[in-house]
Amino acid sequence: MANDLLEKVTALCKRRGFVFPNSEIYGGLQGFYDYGPLGVEMKNNIKKLWWENFRKNYDNIVGIDGAIITHPKVWEASGHLDGFTDLLIDCKKCQKRFREDEIKGKRCSECGGQLTKPRKFNLLVEASLGVIEGEKRLVYLRGEACQNIYLNYKNVLDSMHFKIPFGVIQIGKAFRNEITPKQFLYRQREFEQWDLQWFVHPEEADKWYQFWKEEREKWYQRLVNNKKNIRLRQHGKDELAHYAKIAFDIEFKTPWGWQEWEGIHWRGDWDLSRHSKYSGKDLRYRDSGTGEKYIPYIVETSGGVDRTFLFLLLDAYQEEGKGKEKRTILKLHPQVAPIKAAVFPLLANKKELVELAKKIYQDLRIDFEVAFDDIGNIGKRYRRQDEIGTPMCLTVDFQSLDDKTVTLRNRDTMKQERISLDSIKEKIQNSLKVK
Repeated sequence: MANDLLEKVTALCKRRGFVFPNSEIYGGLQGFYDYGPLGVEMKNNIKKLWWENFRKNYDNIVGIDGAIITHPKVWEASGHLDGFTDLLIDCKKCQKRFREDEIKGKRCSECGGQLTKPRKFNLLVEASLGVIEGEKRLVYLRGEACQNIYLNYKNVLDSMHFKIPFGVIQIGKAFRNEITPKQFLYRQREFEQWDLQWFVHPEEADKWYQFWKEEREKWYQRLVNNKKNIRLRQHGKDELAHYAKIAFDIEFKTPWGWQEWEGIHWRGDWDLSRHSKYSGKDLRYRDSGTGEKYIPYIVETSGGVDRTFLFLLLDAYQEEGKGKEKRTILKLHPQVAPIKAAVFPLLANKKELVELAKKIYQDLRIDFEVAFDDIGNIGKRYRRQDEIGTPMCLTVDFQSLDDKTVTLRNRDTMKQERISLDSIKEKIQNSLKVK
């Protein structure tokens, strides 16, 4: 199933309202996607889990939300204007464009045509500001979200009265003029990142690097069914980015091989030193106890929200049975699942069953994202909820009218049990506890 797993997940995403191709009615725009009704709920759940993990479980971490466009000098100081490049190769025959690392031989893999020599291609997306043509100013959509954190390092330090070490987190959009967007949400031109930038004394950088490397791997392990599909891999010296002294990737085993999920980077003092130099502002930290002044080192954990969304779907997708008995399941962690529970009346044409089911639904939706479904037979309703990852279904039947109980059906085991109406909220709440 591995070879067509991505195709099946992509098809499910459109069919069930998780993800749609951007501008589809106009033929689409490569590398851009829109999140649908279920997708936006799942994506928000993922972001909430990430944000609350840092804000509730660690000291001295605060968040910001930076602008997508910054002063153009930012990207000169960061090294992106010179170093943020891929090598581009074109086929002279079919005009197909490739990244150099995608080429396996000396000819075009699509048509066998002759290839051009590699050319440097900057990934920053250009924009312009101004109201008068000819006087507009060249700016860039941010190629990575973390630069906003470095720009606001001193603002956060001064306004929050922090002492080192401390961290700043952010979730935000970034843009890259990717040569070959591919693998659905894996490589896009517009995407969302999450970053922790941890500012430390240079002598403690190694200690904190090891700490965050272990913490981030454990966090991802909690979200997946198959923990063997997650690993840590160290970058070779020829792979290191211009800012990195050490780098590890948390990788996920996809149908097309092991791929980066999140990078853990020891950035040293590169970022603050460069911004201090180009801006003319002193970004040194002064220890109030010792009087020592220094540029903090930075330990970064940087991952992709969209990649997390995709990898969790790939991990969760399962098929059971054959023919008419076949069912597709998304075994999503209950905290990630877009719908926490679905409420059914056994029969849609029995007023008393529908009224009780709707009452339960209205009561639950105050606290949880729940669904009400009375279309088709119970078997079809179960299948629909299995396919979107709903952990439990609650069916109101004639017994419910007599003893105030419902049938709870578990997504993963398909086992059913009778529970009281009073215990439904507790059941859902317990399923959402961190394990």
